[in-house]
Amino acid sequence: MSTKAKDFKHVSYLWDDAKAAELEGDDVALLVYRSNLLGADLRLTNYGGGNTSCKAMAKDPLTGKETEIMWVKGSGGDLGTMKRSGLAALYVDRLRALKNVYRGVKHEDEMVELFNHCIYDLASKAPSIDTPLHGFLPFRHIDHLHPDAAIAIAASKDGERITKELFNGKIGWVKWQRPGFELGLMLKECLDENPGIRGIMLGSHGLFTWGDTAYESYINTLEVIETCAQYLEDNFGKKGEIFGGQKIDALPKEERLKKAALLAPVLRGLCSNGDSLPPSEGRKGGSMIGHFTDDDRVLQYINSNDLERLAPMGTSCPDHFLRTKISPLVLNLTANEQINDIPVLKKKIEPQFQEYRKMYTDYYNTCKHANSPAIRDANPVVILYPGIGMFTFAKNKQTARVAAEFYINAINVMKGAEAISEYTSLPRQEAFNIEYWLLEEAKLQRMPKPKALSGKIALITGSAGGIGKAIAKKFAEEGACVILNDMNQDRLEEAKNEFNAEFGKDTFAADVLDVTQADTISHTFDTAALQFGGIDIVVNNAGLSLSKPLEEHTEKDWDLVYDVLVKGQFLVTQKGIEMMRKQNTGGDVLNIVSKNALVSGPNNAAYGSAKAAQLHLSRLNAAELGKDKIRVNVVNPDAVISGSNIWSGGWAEGRAKAYGIKVEELPQYYAGRTLLNEVILPEDIANACFAFVSGLLQKSTGNVLNVDGGVAMAFVR
Repeated sequence: MSTKAKDFKHVSYLWDDAKAAELEGDDVALLVYRSNLLGADLRLTNYGGGNTSCKAMAKDPLTGKETEIMWVKGSGGDLGTMKRSGLAALYVDRLRALKNVYRGVKHEDEMVELFNHCIYDLASKAPSIDTPLHGFLPFRHIDHLHPDAAIAIAASKDGERITKELFNGKIGWVKWQRPGFELGLMLKECLDENPGIRGIMLGSHGLFTWGDTAYESYINTLEVIETCAQYLEDNFGKKGEIFGGQKIDALPKEERLKKAALLAPVLRGLCSNGDSLPPSEGRKGGSMIGHFTDDDRVLQYINSNDLERLAPMGTSCPDHFLRTKISPLVLNLTANEQINDIPVLKKKIEPQFQEYRKMYTDYYNTCKHANSPAIRDANPVVILYPGIGMFTFAKNKQTARVAAEFYINAINVMKGAEAISEYTSLPRQEAFNIEYWLLEEAKLQRMPKPKALSGKIALITGSAGGIGKAIAKKFAEEGACVILNDMNQDRLEEAKNEFNAEFGKDTFAADVLDVTQADTISHTFDTAALQFGGIDIVVNNAGLSLSKPLEEHTEKDWDLVYDVLVKGQFLVTQKGIEMMRKQNTGGDVLNIVSKNALVSGPNNAAYGSAKAAQLHLSRLNAAELGKDKIRVNVVNPDAVISGSNIWSGGWAEGRAKAYGIKVEELPQYYAGRTLLNEVILPEDIANACFAFVSGLLQKSTGNVLNVDGGVAMAFVR
């Protein structure tokens, strides 16, 4: 432990003297190190929020002279994971000289383009809108963060007075101003009028702190935030119970999760559909991905007497409401009421969505400017269910999860502000000016085009290996969230580790699933609902094989094959359809069947007939589910040996015996009997599945696609 370490209660002291010593003399390396430490503690700043900088001398490549350069976090990125490549590097003198051409706050957006004329390192990250906030302050190292404890003071009615008294005048105050060139000048003015201060509180926004070294800036930041947090703790309860006390009790954990899983697909459907408003009034459509949390901080807030007053006020910090929208939707459902009757449930909550969309549309129409971007999706991002928890919906899982984290930040801010004064949110017009800022719109327009399966959620049975894992990987590569599952816990753990390393935690969830057991099927679909909000694609892939002469088949053999292949497909499809109908957004069912559904062969009575039953069940489902816009299609593989559990049992030996060859000769035997003379791989089946769900075959259902290298006997027509 460093001798300089302090015993902080509300923040984490992470500085390692030995690590810092290795970086001594490289201010930029120390900036990255400090930034990563600050970003590692979410009590200091939220994901993607805040920025840091340092100023140091470097050689000008044009003149060869030493000149002052500022390295500052570039546009986008996250402090906790930022690398040197995430910094923008600018000439300090050129940046400050922009004051000479600044035409005032009405024209400050035009200054962003001029930052490009100040760039020192042409390979560095694009400068962010916060660049001048660092540039006009003289300090070598600066931290701008969004700690809940500081924003609670900054967003309180008496924030300026509290800041002055709490820090004895050593922290300045700048009233709310949208980030940009003007705010940079206001920070410099505050410092000029208050020499010797150690930081500046930004009204409703956040905190600026600094130091002459990376460590001094780091420790100053921690001390200021610690002081804010301790002040809040000392005042909790002095004005009465937090959030006015609890109005209702939360349901027990297990009941909360069950009810949330039941409701999530309904909410997802309403958020994805836009339902009853035409495009001109805010209906954008598009599949949303959900996130659910029943965090204790959320429950304390949504179960309180003050929820009804505070929720419509919205958030204060720009980072918060950019991700959570102007305000949440609070459901008019009680925790104890029955919500199993979906038509009745929808009839109750659909009007609330219509009211929310109208509120948001009125907000847009009232606040818009002549050059404002078109209205965006008018559906809520944050949905609160008192007694149960919080749902968030966005275009992908990470954005939905981060929206939840940001709203918890907002809850923390409201809790603190109410304890010491009164919480104040940004005026609607100021909020709109941030949300529909032309610079923010330009950032959105630069985002990469969504992948084919972005916003889709897929459950592939038996996806811990072989064909199932190949399908799951293909779907994840194309943007889908996937539910990994297998009845083999060890194989499932291996698959989880593999997917986490390759795709990250926001791409998948995992659960043990036995397709012959209805309770495990229900549990896995609940996992899909709680983790992502619902399901769009069901792939019935789990299977087993049996190759025996007719006289050697036992009743147990027959029941096992039919339970896994036919009953399993039936039960999983039934549960998937139930969830898809709740969403009312259509969907896809893909059944991985077999060439054996169409071709008769020796020693194959149970397996071949079960595959034929799977195929015809698919046809029956396609005929029934078209009215729900649910497509049902079949992929028929043949002889997929690589990675398959089928071939690790007795199937290979049985088939080799039936064909009068050795086991090791099977791959070439199967390839040799195809028209294309090809070995079939799991990836080939995955590509066929993707073809069905990619959007190119939206009007196709009841189809059979053979992926067998060409087996003439299996031609469907």
